[in-house]
Amino acid sequence: MTEAAPRAVVHPRQPPRRGPWARRWWGKAWLRAVEEAAYHQEDLVAARTLARGGHVGQVLVEPGRYVASVDDADGLWTLSGSLPVLDDGSVDAFVEAVAAEAGRIAALLSGDLPHALVEHAEEAGVELLPYGGELGSACTCEAWADPCAHALAVLLQLTWLVEHDPFVLLHLRGVPREELLARLHEREGSPDPDDAPPDDLDTGVDAALRAARALELLAEGRDVDHLL
Repeated sequence: MTEAAPRAVVHPRQPPRRGPWARRWWGKAWLRAVEEAAYHQEDLVAARTLARGGHVGQVLVEPGRYVASVDDADGLWTLSGSLPVLDDGSVDAFVEAVAAEAGRIAALLSGDLPHALVEHAEEAGVELLPYGGELGSACTCEAWADPCAHALAVLLQLTWLVEHDPFVLLHLRGVPREELLARLHEREGSPDPDDAPPDDLDTGVDAALRAARALELLAEGRDVDHLL
């Protein structure tokens, strides 16, 4: 029996940093959604100071939800944010979009989010990148604005995480990396006889699975020669 993939991932606290919030196209799209969600410019300014200053703690990410703590001059606050997950039909459509070109899963594993993949998914009715109204939150500071400055700081922190690894976005949308790889592997093993995937898809999925396992072993300091 295949072991179930973990549904929650904890991303470590980020140190103070400078520079642009986003450099890549999907990071900029996420950042636009964060800025759209802000009720007041003052909250956004405060959030930028908190995020850049390293005041955001570890960020737990799971399907449809993220949790983090933020410290400021008034204390330590805990918040929980939400993002709608894809329904079953949308997940199926997204898996098909990824499988449509063998290089797409390899691109995701390498930290890229192909624009063509997102467009393909959108044509199938799957919206990956959020808009401001989807970014809900609740914070122990009890500020009336939703999101408050603390929530905006975490969302800004997520901008960096999403840009560095698009699977953070997919995880929030309800498609964790391990589940996507498993769905692709199942699709490879049970092709539709009337619409069989090309041979290079099988090769691409196998390579993606090997790459994912190699990354896990490297993180544990173990040898990966047997996977190469």
